[in-house]
Amino acid sequence: MTGPSLLAVFAHPDDESISAGGLLARSAAAGARTAVVSATWSPGSVRARELAEAVRQLGVGEPPRLLGYADAEVPGSAPGRPRLVDAQLDEVVRALATHIREFRPDVVVTHDAYGGMTGHPDHVQTYRVTLLAAQAAGLAQLYPEAGPPWQPDALFLATHPESVVAGLRDVVGARRAVHGVPDEQITERLDVSPWLDRKVAAIMAHRSEVERGAVPGLVAAAPPEARAALLSTEWFIRCSPGPATTGAVGPR
Repeated sequence: MTGPSLLAVFAHPDDESISAGGLLARSAAAGARTAVVSATWSPGSVRARELAEAVRQLGVGEPPRLLGYADAEVPGSAPGRPRLVDAQLDEVVRALATHIREFRPDVVVTHDAYGGMTGHPDHVQTYRVTLLAAQAAGLAQLYPEAGPPWQPDALFLATHPESVVAGLRDVVGARRAVHGVPDEQITERLDVSPWLDRKVAAIMAHRSEVERGAVPGLVAAAPPEARAALLSTEWFIRCSPGPATTGAVGPR
C-alpha cells in the first residue's frame, strides 16, 4: 500500500534534503508519489542540476519543479527575475498554487515560520507563500486558469524542537543562527535512520554548497556520529491548509 502523495516546497536547492530528505526517501520507498518544488534558482543553473541529482538519490519519481526566483543573497541565481523576497506576493502564490493543482498532493511540506534552522529570509517567505498557496489551491474562484481546484489534506512544517538546538549548534557552529520551537508544538517526530544514507547522499549532491562550506559542507565535514545525530530525526508541525469552500476540493 502506498502512502499519501507528498509535495515538498522549499526555498533553495538543498533545503529539501536537509529538512525533509528522510521523509521524502521514506515516502518514495513506500511507493507514494513525491515531488519537490524549489522557490529559487533558475532551470539550467548549477544548483538546479544539483537538485535533480539530489531528488534522484532520494528516489523521488518526478523531476524537480522550480519557481525560478532569485535567491535573496545571490541575485545572479535567476537572471532577469526578481528576488523571491521582492516578487509580488500574488504572483508567487499563483505560481505555487498551479503546481499544487497539477500534482494534487495529499500532503505539502515546507519550512516553519522561523524559516527553519537558519531563519534565511527566503525560507520565511517560502513558508508564507506555501501557506497561502495550499489554501488558495482549493478555492475554485481563485486562479481559475491554473486548473481544477485541489485542497491538500495536511500541511507539515519542517522544524526543530528547542530541546535539540544546543546539539545542533555544536555541529553548525556557535556563530550561526539556530531556531527552534517549544517541544510541545512538535506533532510529528520521524526516525529517518533507515534512510540516512540516501539523505546524506542527497545532501552531498549539492556540491557547490559543500564546497563553499554551507550546511551541506558542515554535514560533509562532520564525523559519522555527529552526522547521524544531526540528520537521523526529522520534526514537523502539522497544520490544516483549509478549510476550502464547499465543492472546491478535488476528487480523491
